[in-house]
Amino acid sequence: MQIETPPTDKPREPERAERRGLVIVNTGDGKGKSTAAFGLALRAFGRGKAVKVWQFMKVPSARFGEHRMFERIGLPVEGLGDGFSWKSHDLEHSAQLARDGWAKARDSILGGELFLVVLDEITYPLIYGWLPLDEVLDTLRNRPAHVSVCLTGRRCPPEIVALADTVTEMTKVKHAFDAGIPAQRGIED
Repeated sequence: MQIETPPTDKPREPERAERRGLVIVNTGDGKGKSTAAFGLALRAFGRGKAVKVWQFMKVPSARFGEHRMFERIGLPVEGLGDGFSWKSHDLEHSAQLARDGWAKARDSILGGELFLVVLDEITYPLIYGWLPLDEVLDTLRNRPAHVSVCLTGRRCPPEIVALADTVTEMTKVKHAFDAGIPAQRGIED
């Protein structure tokens, strides 16, 4: 490790632009995409902002840690899918759930009542061809100016990356699963 001198100059210029909603992408093969989005949702909700989390791959009855906590504090989260694609008994049904879920999410973005909309794991229905990319792009472009949208998932389409204001790519350096350690409740749920 190399020791650094702490910066003494302010690292950025003062704001010159008007505040507006952002498009934020958390993508990559590393852990933490959804976790970062949930942290963002909690931050906004803690400031009294209207927030909604849509989970494209989780079932509506899911009871993971984030669901239990969001329920306690009143932050709305809704599962739109039927779980992992390899567990699906009918991929066309999974695709239809994604399309139906997208209609709800799109309306919540365009409605303008929310400050932040999280589209958790939306990249999967996009890359599987279940959702029309052009419609998602149009929604992001035409959303009310104050609405921020955070999209998560691996292999985010480059068209969304190009449109986004902030993109973070989580890079896996090491993962316990690769060493044979199973997912841990409270860490990976």
